[in-house]
Amino acid sequence: MKALTQGRYLGRDGEAALFDVGLGATLAVRILEGDIGRVTLKPRDGYRLDRGWSIAPGGLEPPYEGRPRDSLEGFACPQASLVKSDGKVVLSTAGLSAEVTLSPFGIAWFRAGEDKPFLQDRTTQAYLMSPRTGALAHYMARDYTERHYGLGDKAGPLDRTGRRFAIDAVDPCGFDAELSDPLYKMLPFFIVDGPVGAHGVFYDNLSTGSVDFGCTLDNYHGLFRSWKGDDGDLDYYVMAGPMVPDVVKRFSWLTGGQAFAPLWSYGFGVTSMAIADAPDADARISDFIGKLETHRIPCDSFHFGSGYTQIGHRRYAFNWNRDKFPDPKATMTRLNEAGIFTVANLKPCLLDDHPRLQEALAGDFLVRDGDSGEPAVAQFWDGLGFHLDYTNPRGRAWWRNGIETALLDYGFSVVWNDNNEYEIWDEDALCDGDGRPFRQALARPAQALLMTKLSHETQAARAPGKRQYAITRGGCAGISRYAQTWSGDNETAWKTLRYNLTQGLNMSLSGMFSIGHDVGGFHGPTPGPELFVRFNEFCALWPRMVMNSWNDDGVVNLPWMYPEMVPQVRQALALRYRLMPYLYTQMWRASRDGIPAVRPLLWDFPQDATAVRTDDAFMLGPDVLVAPVLEEGATQRIVYLPAHPGGWYDGHDGRHFAGGKLATVAAPLGRLPVFLRAGALIPLGDATGISAEREVLTCGLVEGATGELYEDDGETADWRGDGTPTIRLRVRNGELAIETGSSGGGAVDRIGIRSVEEGGLL
Repeated sequence: MKALTQGRYLGRDGEAALFDVGLGATLAVRILEGDIGRVTLKPRDGYRLDRGWSIAPGGLEPPYEGRPRDSLEGFACPQASLVKSDGKVVLSTAGLSAEVTLSPFGIAWFRAGEDKPFLQDRTTQAYLMSPRTGALAHYMARDYTERHYGLGDKAGPLDRTGRRFAIDAVDPCGFDAELSDPLYKMLPFFIVDGPVGAHGVFYDNLSTGSVDFGCTLDNYHGLFRSWKGDDGDLDYYVMAGPMVPDVVKRFSWLTGGQAFAPLWSYGFGVTSMAIADAPDADARISDFIGKLETHRIPCDSFHFGSGYTQIGHRRYAFNWNRDKFPDPKATMTRLNEAGIFTVANLKPCLLDDHPRLQEALAGDFLVRDGDSGEPAVAQFWDGLGFHLDYTNPRGRAWWRNGIETALLDYGFSVVWNDNNEYEIWDEDALCDGDGRPFRQALARPAQALLMTKLSHETQAARAPGKRQYAITRGGCAGISRYAQTWSGDNETAWKTLRYNLTQGLNMSLSGMFSIGHDVGGFHGPTPGPELFVRFNEFCALWPRMVMNSWNDDGVVNLPWMYPEMVPQVRQALALRYRLMPYLYTQMWRASRDGIPAVRPLLWDFPQDATAVRTDDAFMLGPDVLVAPVLEEGATQRIVYLPAHPGGWYDGHDGRHFAGGKLATVAAPLGRLPVFLRAGALIPLGDATGISAEREVLTCGLVEGATGELYEDDGETADWRGDGTPTIRLRVRNGELAIETGSSGGGAVDRIGIRSVEEGGLL
């Protein structure tokens, strides 16, 4: 690569400042909002990829063909002043300014009223590009006290400082939650938090690359962090913060926010490779329904693994194995009558002997090899195959028809978009691009995003007026507009609990708010009784709770797999359903306001240095601190409770603890340690998930304390509309007042009131 060290100011393009940085490239600096800046590098011959799919400011949905890279639609683009002096150019608005040094070329970003930059390019060779290969690099100065978060579903600790991560996606079945890299998603967004506050950087680049948070040291350059792209364009957005929540909310806004899923999707769900793969799969599903009733286990969804599509041992999208499922509609009816919604696993690769492959070949809507014009060959799970091209309108129409006729017509509610990492390693693979072809290597994760968008829209067309959600494993920034996701095919190991926790927190900080983990672990040795129960506890208070497994010995993770542990599993589920009104309200806020339900302690307690360093517990909304047991053999839990006026209450027995100190509580199997913030007003539901009765748990009546309950029919698409049913909770004159919101709300006469001192949550 060649360093771009010298800049020459060219003038204005609207509110942007343009610079010649050599090699025929032009760099534009813009301020899009009072707290969002943007830097775009355009090579001599134009962009490598002139469009993208991640940017959707305020929910402004990009079309399938992509949003033009030069588009400013959806941004305020405030009037900016420009001052030139002493080899510098300063572009300023009311809230943000960019100081551009021409030699050596670099940019420093300042918030209004601050004299130190919150983000500064390193002063030695900050920008590099390769006219030959298309590779790019951006280097920023780093302070040794800064912490780094984000990058989506990456493994390891909460603070990513000192690590280097690949921006890439594979299918790492049974991954090590501490060390494996890459995983499933490609999301080059990170947050830096340090002495001058927090800021975020997002690279709108869908090629492979890497992000380095100080793993590389080079004496010639001082401390730095970097982003590298193997191809594509340098087009990055700067979010000024100044706090971590400000960055996360702004990034969520920038990429279109989080879909608000229907209520049932937050209930407990089950799937297993082994059930759908079994020759007697239909009978096993009937047995599953019966055992739910026998063991009194609430369950809202059953997720069909891809075994329903099998011919022999291979899997074929849109095929039904009629030996295992003689009457698919009858199977769905049995599940629906038991109150269980159904989810269909669907994979985007057509194997080389797929029964409908000739249709795809005739329609010419598979990703193809740019040299031969033939479909690009990829290694897939069951053998070689060809991937559908979702940038081809004929392909989308064919796929939509498949979803309608092979899935929705049989009674499926939701599509689970799986194995969509698009591991096509053919460097000449070509996408249709809606009539403007581009190389697959420039936008692999866009295929997963468009696959998920298509399933979401197809479902919505079948049920107008009802909220929809999809599920996806792969993708890029923007998938949250349509989908729930999860940490992937985790290993059945104790350290999975420890590092799935931090993996999930970083996913939340990366704009993916509807997340969870495979309960029990997906792959590896069958979890023993203790690990299995701890997995259920650990997963009980994440937005997604689905038990999923493909154990080495074929044993299926099911709630009753250890009969002696059924009461403990039932207890974990009871806690989830008891807190469901609170969780549902927090997920509504996540979609409405860009505030994740699950977040690290640093979100709510940024001034508490110990809370900032805590990564073995998490907050569920502002009021519930969750401290899962993460170590084998432990029967108690020691957890740091952040400094807070009034302290905290044990969620099980109501015992009071002071804030700013360590607390030790008993944690026998089946008891997930949770703590409730003093002054909190927490809406509760029925622990069995059956009754519609509601209760408010008061955690000490603190004058002026407020709370909220969002209570709709669980599926209305008009959740932002005038009929939004909210119930306001507030303490006035030492008493709790329960009021319907200004826009309407549920009945308040069926809401009971109970104090935490009377015994906690259950």
